[in-house]
Amino acid sequence: MMRAWFAIPLWQRVLGGLVLGVLLGLFWPDAAPSVAFLGDIFVRLIRMLVAPIVLVTIASGIASMADPKRLGPLGGKTVGLFAATTLIAVALGMAVAVVVQPGVGAALGSAQAQALGEPRTLYDTLVGIVPLNIVDALAKGDMLALIFTAILVGAGTVVAGEAGAPFARFLASASSVLLTIVRLVMEVTPFGVFALIAGAVAANGVAVFANVGWLALCVVIGSVLQIVIVHAAMLKLLARVPVGRFYRGIVDALAIAFSTASSSAVLPVAIRCAQDNLGVAKPVASTVLPLGASIGKDGTAMYVGLLSVFSLQALGHPMATADWFVVLVTGALAAFGTAPVPSASLFMLAAVLAAVGVPPEQTALIVGFVLPFDRLLDMTRTVPSASANLMVATTVARWEGALDDRLAGVRAEVREAG
Repeated sequence: MMRAWFAIPLWQRVLGGLVLGVLLGLFWPDAAPSVAFLGDIFVRLIRMLVAPIVLVTIASGIASMADPKRLGPLGGKTVGLFAATTLIAVALGMAVAVVVQPGVGAALGSAQAQALGEPRTLYDTLVGIVPLNIVDALAKGDMLALIFTAILVGAGTVVAGEAGAPFARFLASASSVLLTIVRLVMEVTPFGVFALIAGAVAANGVAVFANVGWLALCVVIGSVLQIVIVHAAMLKLLARVPVGRFYRGIVDALAIAFSTASSSAVLPVAIRCAQDNLGVAKPVASTVLPLGASIGKDGTAMYVGLLSVFSLQALGHPMATADWFVVLVTGALAAFGTAPVPSASLFMLAAVLAAVGVPPEQTALIVGFVLPFDRLLDMTRTVPSASANLMVATTVARWEGALDDRLAGVRAEVREAG
């Protein structure tokens, strides 16, 4: 039985767990709490690995480049691509909302306002990039601080030359050990997905999207369009890789993205998929993907743009011509600064709506309206974020001459044969 189980591709086992979770949530919802511990353990295992993987893999990736002159161009290309896809995603979300008009007639009267908390200022965000204590940053999972530290450690290792060579080998070894642990953890994914989906369906029932049906439809449309049009076009034109082969290679990462609704949780699997299935060289994968987990938020960006227009429609708030530009820019900036954890984008809405004159109490009402249903919406919009991260890594690898098409082709043939 064990051999038969492991002979099934992981993505098929994950899909089976998802289907069983839906059935359990629908037909035996009282049993969902009994299996919830499986989902909690799975999420904790993933999140346990995220902070050390970000710190070690970025530092290792930079250290393995050897040439300090490559650090600047690689980072510039990565940030530039993420900025472009983020802006496109916000615009796409706004366009979908304008066409479908999900907020028109939305019944906000029954919603309970939700406290939004104090927004973090731009000054605090920028200063917080430099941690006072790296151990504290690791404990809190402060991604921007960890990325800054990892870049500094990696760059220092490169500049140290021969003296830094032993430390570079240590980083490479630590990175390999962490990714091996990831492969072990991934074997419990089907059970974690089963429990997480069962709990979500049991809590909301078959009418999970009844009160926000049009908004849910827009999230699906926006996510599909971002993947099928934007990402596919970039893969064909910039990365020059077959779209079908690319998505067959990352199906495990997309499944984890959907089940956990967290860009950071999918990071360990994304690194494995990029190196093993797509042929992305380790220095690029271990540098671009952790950075993308922090700033590559296409799904969040699309949702922020969509939800901003939805909110203005529901509140009957007129939009001047300048407001469209304000929502576009602030939405992109908000997406860049959103923590890679479930439902974080929902609470970034205040920053966007405040920029066009919506008071906090009305924003809190919108959050209260959407929040009960946001888990499955969040699961859906995390998929394009994961897709964007891997697409950018593949594109940057192509530009850097660090993409092994032969390896990717062989892996694809093996998967199809299996």
